[in-house]
Parts: sequence; C-alpha cells; structure tokens
Amino acid sequence: MAQRAPIAPVRTNRIPPHNLDAELSVLGAMLESKEAIANVIEVVNPDDFYKPAHTEIYDAILALYGRGESVDAITVAEELNRRNTLEQIGGKPYIHGLLEAYPTASSAGHYARIVEDHSLLRRLVDAGTKVQEIGFSIPEDIPEAIDTAEELIYDVGNRRLRDDIQPIRKLLTQNMESIEQLYERGESIIGLASGFPDLDEMTAGFQPSNLIIVAARPSQGKSALMADFALNAATRQSAPCVIFSLEMSRHEMVQRFLSSEGKVDSQRIRRGTLQEQDWTRLSSALGRLAEAPIFIDDSANVTLMEMRAKCRRLKAKYGLGLVIVDYLQLMQSPRRSENRQQEVSEISRGLKILAKELEVPVICASQLNRGVEYRSDKRPLLGDLRESGCLTGDTLVTLATGERRPIASLVGAQPEVVTLDGWHMSTVTATKVWRTGRKQVFRLTTATGRRVRATSNHPFLKFEGWQPLGELKPGDRIGIPRIYPQNLSTDPWPPEKLILRRMTRRRGTTSAGTPRSRHAPSRALRLDSPNRSAFGTMTPESSVLPQDTLAPIELLDDVELKEIASSEIFWDKVVSIEPDGVEDVFDMTVPGTHNFVGDGVLVHNSIEQDSDLVMFIYRDEVYNPDTEHRGEAELILAKHRNGPTGIVRLAFMNQYTKFASIAGKARR
Repeated sequence: MAQRAPIAPVRTNRIPPHNLDAELSVLGAMLESKEAIANVIEVVNPDDFYKPAHTEIYDAILALYGRGESVDAITVAEELNRRNTLEQIGGKPYIHGLLEAYPTASSAGHYARIVEDHSLLRRLVDAGTKVQEIGFSIPEDIPEAIDTAEELIYDVGNRRLRDDIQPIRKLLTQNMESIEQLYERGESIIGLASGFPDLDEMTAGFQPSNLIIVAARPSQGKSALMADFALNAATRQSAPCVIFSLEMSRHEMVQRFLSSEGKVDSQRIRRGTLQEQDWTRLSSALGRLAEAPIFIDDSANVTLMEMRAKCRRLKAKYGLGLVIVDYLQLMQSPRRSENRQQEVSEISRGLKILAKELEVPVICASQLNRGVEYRSDKRPLLGDLRESGCLTGDTLVTLATGERRPIASLVGAQPEVVTLDGWHMSTVTATKVWRTGRKQVFRLTTATGRRVRATSNHPFLKFEGWQPLGELKPGDRIGIPRIYPQNLSTDPWPPEKLILRRMTRRRGTTSAGTPRSRHAPSRALRLDSPNRSAFGTMTPESSVLPQDTLAPIELLDDVELKEIASSEIFWDKVVSIEPDGVEDVFDMTVPGTHNFVGDGVLVHNSIEQDSDLVMFIYRDEVYNPDTEHRGEAELILAKHRNGPTGIVRLAFMNQYTKFASIAGKARR
C-alpha cells in the first residue's frame, strides 16, 4: 500500500497574489471614461483591490458616479479630501499619476477581470489557511469541520464572501434590467414552471431562493406531486434537479418516473406483468429520462449538512435548478436532541437558508398532524402542519405597548409583540396572525397561577429547549418572562401604593419568619426597574434554576452559563395539564425569534414561518370512497408570501401515480 506524501507546511512569508499595474490601469480608465466605469463596476468590488489606497479611490469614484456627478482627477481628489483620506493615499499627485496608466475604455473590462482574478486567488489563499487551521485545531465534530472547510472554498468560487450589503442604486439597476427582460419576453412565468398552468398562474413559477412546503396526510400523493415537479423541470425545461428521497429507494423512484413518463400501470411495472404495448411506451420514456438531468439520493437519515455539501458539488459541476426533499420529518438535525420540535424547526430554517445560498427553489414534503382526522371537513389548514401548535382565541398576547390582547382579535394585524431573543426579552413585529381551525385543547396551569390553553403539539420553552405540550408533565419547568423589555410601556402605579408595598416587604409581614418566596402580580412585571424592586427579586430557591445547577457556574467562570443564570426568564413549575374541550384555535408568525408571550407564558410559533409557499393536497376519495370527485385532487395554496392564495383542481391518475391539469379548475 502506497504511503501518502506528508503535507507541506504553508509558507506564511509569501506575498499574496496581486497586480498593481492592472489596478492602476482600471482606476486610470475610470477617471477618463464613464463607459469604463460602467464596465468595471460589473466586475470589481472595492475590496478586490490589493492596495488600500486603490480601494479608497475606487470607493470615491463609485460615490461620485452614484450621485450623477462628474468623475475626474479633480473631483475624486476633492471627494477624498472631504473624507479626510486624500493625504493617506498620496495626495493629488498620486491621483493625477493614475492618468498616465490610462488604457482605452474598451480595455478597462479586461484589466478589471485581472484585478478580480487576483482577488479570488487571495481569497483562496486565505480560505486555504483557514482550512489548515481547522485541521490542526483537531475539532470535536469532524463532519461539521469538513462542511465549514468546504463552504470556505465554495464561497471563493462563487464570490460569496458575504457581500450582502449593497447600495440601493445597484439593486435598482439590477431590478430594472430584470423587469425589462420580463417585459420583452412577454411571459407570465418568471420562475421554474411547475407543469400545472393554473398553479403557475398563481405563483408565476417556483422562484429562486424560495422554500416551498407540500404537506398532506399519508396516501394523498405528496411524493407523486414532487416527482411531477421534478420531471417537468428536468424534461421540459432542462433544469438540473436533485431529489433527496428519505422514504423511497432510488429504484422505487425510477420505477415511478417510468410509470409516470411512459403512462404504464405502476403495478404492472412493479410485478413485471407488462403487456406488449407497455414495452414501446417504456422504451420511449427511457430515452427521454436518460437525457433528463435528474439526480437521486436515497441516503437514510441524511443531515442538512450532508445535503448542502452534495448540492454545492452538483451546482458547481452541472448547475442546479431545483432541490426536492421527501420528506421533512425524516431528516436528521445537525445537533441531536430529545426535543424533536426544536430539531424540525432548525431543519426548516436550514432549508430556507439552503434555498437562499443556492439561489434555487427548494420543495420539501411535510406530514400533517392527526388534527385533520377529527374534523368533518378534512381539508388541511396551516395549523395542521405536524410541528405546529395552536392557542385558543382568548389567549392574551403581550404587545410591545404593555397591553395584553386576545390573539383572536389580532387576526389580520401585524402587532409588535414581546419575544425572547437569546436569553433576554425584546420586542419584534409579528408578520401574520391567523385562525388554524377547530381542535382539541388542553389547559396547562403553573405554580404561579398562570393558565394557558393550547393544542397538544404547541411548543413551550423548557431549559433543554422547546417541547410540545403533549410531552410535558407536572413538575416540569417552563419559561415565563421574569423581566419585560425596558421600552415596554409601564403602568403608572400610584407612589403611595409602591411605598406601602416596600414597607410590607421589608418589615410589615405578620409571618414568623421571612418567606422564602413571594407572589408578584403580573402587572408588577411591567413596572420600570426601580419600581419593580418594591416586589422583591425572584430567587433561585423558587424559580430560576436549581441551586445545584447554579453553584458550579461561578467556579467555572463560563460566560454562556453566567448569561443563562442571569437571564430574564423565570422557570415556572407545571402543576397540571388537563383536557379542556374543542375550540377554535389560532397561531402567529414571529420572524427571527419565532416565539411570543401568551397568557404570560413563552410559546413557540408555527414552522411555516420559514416557508414562502405552503401547499396542501386534499383528495376527497381517500375519506369518501363514493364521492363524485373520484380521480380529482385539490391543491390548496394556503400561504403565498408574494401573491394570491387559492385552490387548484388537478386530476389524479392512480394507475400512473401521477397528477395532471384540469382546464379551468383554479379557484381563488
């Protein structure tokens, strides 16, 4: 067995790649020609220059050009002088010296690409150094270290070193160019066509960077619909598509494609009982599928990290137009946890980030919870997403003003609500409040007297993470706000009442001894900090964390542990959880933090917050075999971040496990 050659150490005394002559030529051309400026700014960013002085000059040129002012040696020098950087770059003589390097305007683009190439090489060197540092650090999580290293190299190749903050002038130019192209094309579909015209009329196609959820109860046709999307993208639009099939094997997927594309009975393919005409159809389908850029991965328990790595490689080698995941609940979280609710939320957020990173639509199948089965109308609602929970309409939501309003009264509004951000309370604007249906609810009561009524799958915050109500038990501790944000509107309590309260707390008690805990009304939590002290402090004995957890914190001198210990969360004990009837229930989308305060308790919001589109499949014949709508399906567009919602009626051809359009059946 051949031995590997030892890895040579990186020489740190080498000068990074650069070409100062090209940089001088680019700047000189920009001082003489607006045409050169237009050519260069499409290629070069300010930090692509090796010499800091050149970065300053380039930035000044961009500022003048953006304001529509004249760009020449005099105006650039004046702009730098205004910024107090003229002398740092060598003064006016240096600016005028750039004109000596002036090439023709047509050559500016060529020199700009040289500057860009050397910038990429420097970034590659920097990425390689970071990769070597990762390797020598001997990380505990090897797969995560490999993913980080791969991302560093991937970002270099795609010029994705987080240049996300851009001036609006550049974004406006890009958008106007896109609008002009769409106008000239005269087409209503601006994304990836689904293959179903009525659906495309509502969505304008699947848009890059969008996360699309396709959800249904079992046996409704989620995998079949996803396969139809993939076939249409790959065979009709030549868009490379990767399918992560966590439920079906790659052989089953191929059989489904053959049946759908060749219109051959899937049972005859599976059993090998083909008829003579089937062979002709299969042969024709085989030729079309062989040319289709479809990639299938049937790895069991695939993680988001592995998925990202595979997608990056595919995009780099073949390009990528669509990513399909079948299905969400079978994916593994990068951080294993006993709390599946938290894992699925992380995966959902990770898929949205993946869509933005790859700039392609990501379509993910999701199971619905059993709430559908207990309703007379089996059509799914947003609240039926498996990891989503709901609260009763009388649940009081704490707003940023300090007011507490029933969640039912907030439907259609975008209220600013109190939320937990890290370990501290803050405020954020909720983007959506909606009714999710009628469901069985439970009443949870805590030791401090708080009562909240929610469905069994609504998540509450434990110290270990978010956990559905159905998995909580008496004795567990859940998070409630201990301190509200300082900008929260405070209650104007009369001074005499606060003075009396202080006297009672300090020396007016009739108890034989000082009590170990005291009751502080929820209204007291909305006082400002100085007046809140009239009610004492909440101590570890009664609320925050067990003393045996707090004791080692000071010894360890761990910043994160100290932050947790000093958090603005009160860990309240669950006293009881009891069934409390069937009621209309509601949920809220809170971007960023994904939680809010309901009835004084921290509660999580729905997993649909990460998605741009949510579609449900409903086939009446699954529940009503004698229905007049046999062979039909409703594709319910329940959420559309950038357009209308409604219902698209499709035909379902069970023998081919395939959906097809029914002309004129869309309903908004």
